[in-house]
Amino acid sequence: MRKRCVSIIMGFVISALLLAGCQSAGGSRSGSESVTITVMGRKSDLAKSYMTSIFEQYEKATGNRIKPIPFEDQEFESTAAERFAKGDIPDIFMHFNNADLNRFNAEENFLYLNDEKWVDDLTESTRAYCTNSDGNLMGLPYWENSISGCYYNKTILDSLGLKPAVTQTEFNVLCEVLTDAGYVPLCWPAGGGAWMVQFALDPVFADDPELLRKLNRNEIAYADIPQIADMVEWIGSAAKKGWMGAEYLSWNIDDVNPVMSSGGAVMTFMWDTWFYTDLAKDGKYTVDDFALMPAFLNTVNSGTYEGGNLNMMMVNKNGEHIDACLGFLDFCATPENYNIAFDGISTVNCFKGQTTNIQSPMVTDAAASIEANLRPSTSASKIIGYSDDDVVAALDSLFQNKTDVAGCVKLLDQYRIDRARSQGAEGF
Repeated sequence: MRKRCVSIIMGFVISALLLAGCQSAGGSRSGSESVTITVMGRKSDLAKSYMTSIFEQYEKATGNRIKPIPFEDQEFESTAAERFAKGDIPDIFMHFNNADLNRFNAEENFLYLNDEKWVDDLTESTRAYCTNSDGNLMGLPYWENSISGCYYNKTILDSLGLKPAVTQTEFNVLCEVLTDAGYVPLCWPAGGGAWMVQFALDPVFADDPELLRKLNRNEIAYADIPQIADMVEWIGSAAKKGWMGAEYLSWNIDDVNPVMSSGGAVMTFMWDTWFYTDLAKDGKYTVDDFALMPAFLNTVNSGTYEGGNLNMMMVNKNGEHIDACLGFLDFCATPENYNIAFDGISTVNCFKGQTTNIQSPMVTDAAASIEANLRPSTSASKIIGYSDDDVVAALDSLFQNKTDVAGCVKLLDQYRIDRARSQGAEGF
């Protein structure tokens, strides 16, 4: 009888320890009762396989519930901002560290996560992306970590006996030779794309943080930075020389796939995951035909690569479930959990302990070049008032011959400053 009692007691003890273990793995770090954690994000983002996997793992392990709040992608920014304005703020908010984040008053609404135990497991570039201009970590990066640069059709280059460029001068010559051979060198979707300009600006500001601080204090403007005019001059000149083809003004991101898969252009400024998620698998050219070199846009001679733009999970510091949210982030950042979620996903590591993800051969083959020339995504995330839409508008004036290089730089400044003022940025 005594043995039976002891067994029963031990059973209760073990059950209690298991429950406590589940809660410490990501429930409530204070051991409170199970809760429902709301997570707001884009509909397509919340539906990613690694997101649904980590949600399901967490619910099974802890008994807590994850309640996604999805908004249609094209309506996400405006709809989420309306919710925030009404005080309807989720427990966890998923957002990229870009200019649109300024709509959500990050300093007032979200916890800084500098001291969380998983911080040291983040790769250097990943942590840099999620850090604000004051050095505070704003969220847990939990996303595909792509590498952006100039992706080129190696099959076409090989057929012409050409090699990828390693300097700006070599890239210019490559574009000239391809044009003379009857090819469109560069797919530039001017009808609605401006992410390419981010790659040009990264070296300018990532390599000189003081320059970024002065720009964001409104002490200097783009017009005071020679590399900005150099970039604009190169882009305008490339268009006039035919390096972007005859239809670049009508191309947008949806046109990059048919153009690149058909051989309609040889190179494009893009990121590796795009080739696995968007490039046609039955086109004339598939992912196996492409390779990677730096992006050359005349701001740094050796070119540059941009680290990933990452969705961050940010914690509402005024919410009711802060401990549970931090516990959930702990769970997400635990190696055995994220390695299940990212099993077979093509991505560069966000975490040092990632082992089950797949890294693109395009990226691994260019590893030495990437190590020498990689910068964290800087312009869209750290320049106050930066907007891709504004860049598209300013460059369109240049492409349409409505302004010259100096006028385009002036427009870039004007749009940036106006937007910073509308956001109430200090110093503007």
